[in-house]
Amino acid sequence: MLKKFVSPSGQVNYKEWVKEQENIENYLFTLAQFPPTERTSAAAQIAYWINAYNALTVQLILKHYPVKSIKDIDNPWDTECFTVKGKEYTLGAIEHELLRKMGEPRIHFAINCASVSCPKLLNEAYLEKKMELQLTEATRSFLKDTSKNVITQKQVKLSRIFLWFGKDFGSKSERLDFIAKAVGFPLESPKIEYLPYDWNLNN
Repeated sequence: MLKKFVSPSGQVNYKEWVKEQENIENYLFTLAQFPPTERTSAAAQIAYWINAYNALTVQLILKHYPVKSIKDIDNPWDTECFTVKGKEYTLGAIEHELLRKMGEPRIHFAINCASVSCPKLLNEAYLEKKMELQLTEATRSFLKDTSKNVITQKQVKLSRIFLWFGKDFGSKSERLDFIAKAVGFPLESPKIEYLPYDWNLNN
């Protein structure tokens, strides 16, 4: 599904996908039957919930398509949409109560909110054995996308993701160190500015 309807740059062909939305419903049904357990590795748990979050977001858009923005949908992050072992989850719960608590800030560059300014939707599923590579590449790709971040040695203009979830990346200096490591060069500017966020649909 992802290869068919998502471009390498992360643009989603919702217009065509809506004709085959039963496929994503079947995928989510199957996913719900095989949730992580206590014995599941951290990488596998992260992969599972990233894939669930992204699939649920696509499903939400398809149910309301055509729509110009996910924000045009009532309570998109607070509506129960996924049942696992009798427990109902919202998109917000998956993000804040599960993924963010796993201590891996790079999840913010893997989950997609169906918007232009979001990190791109990967056109393949996240996998346990590829998790480190996929998260590293998702982070690098997002930070080097000048439509979402403008980063030079003397200028740091960031996505509002770093404003909203700043504490996930540590202190300001830790945040800058994280970014410098990802982009591959030191940052001389201690000042951080934040760019406007475009909530238009990523189609």
